[in-house]
Amino acid sequence: MALRDWAIIVILGIGWGMSFMFNAVLLRELDPLWISTGRVGLGALGCWVFLCLRGRSWRIAPSRALALAGFGALSYAAPFSFYALGQQHIASGVAGIVNASTPALAVVVTHFWPGGERASWRKSLGVGAGLLGIVILSLPILQGGQPSAVWAVVVTLGAPLCYAFSVNVARQFRDMEPVVLVAWALTGATLCILPLALLREGLPQAISPEAWGALAVIGFVLTSAAFIAMYWVLPRVGPTNITLPTLIAPTSAVTLGVLVLGETLAPSHLAGLLAILFGLLLIDGRLFRRRAIVA
Repeated sequence: MALRDWAIIVILGIGWGMSFMFNAVLLRELDPLWISTGRVGLGALGCWVFLCLRGRSWRIAPSRALALAGFGALSYAAPFSFYALGQQHIASGVAGIVNASTPALAVVVTHFWPGGERASWRKSLGVGAGLLGIVILSLPILQGGQPSAVWAVVVTLGAPLCYAFSVNVARQFRDMEPVVLVAWALTGATLCILPLALLREGLPQAISPEAWGALAVIGFVLTSAAFIAMYWVLPRVGPTNITLPTLIAPTSAVTLGVLVLGETLAPSHLAGLLAILFGLLLIDGRLFRRRAIVA
């Protein structure tokens, strides 16, 4: 890959790791469903502004718009809600580490998906390592008798599980312009989560400038701009390299949680992170293929 493409990949990984820190900031003033609503709503707005400025065609059939609304709920509204709900009881770094299990869960779902890729022995080992990392991460919570934190880990796992299903559902939209797809999906996600936020949490109270700033960054920068950048670089780096941010994001989330939010990095966090990262390397496979070639 060119140096510019590497820079975009690294920035995406760091940025998506930062989203957990911004969630922690927003939870001081907003309820979880409103954080998800704000993120997908501002993300959709950013995509529509981009499309209008570029003069891109955005019209699609009503049936496809409805399908994209469901896809948006699965890919954006639900995962963003699960993260915010979980982070009420666990640190942002822990949520970031749980998020790193996405590729492992995707391997499992894709294996059983009709027409999906069957898991190789190496990928199966990677899934095992990723799940072991979640267990290592959760053991101190279980031993400490923190039922709310245990449930928070389980709820947070719902986000990578949603992603695991959405990457397979996304195949039916391969013929669409990526930014148009994301714009409609984020709009559908907003329409799905907004009524739930109103019914469950009511209208939010007055929000401080700090929270508005965090919401703007997580919506415009880490959602709309990040996905536009991802799809812009995808044709040059390929579908395998575009998964590299998953190796960077958990490290970014843990580092920012410790340095900015003052969270404690326990040995179990580090051990769980290392196990999950090792699983990701097994699933990715490039490091091991290169070693085999050298040997």
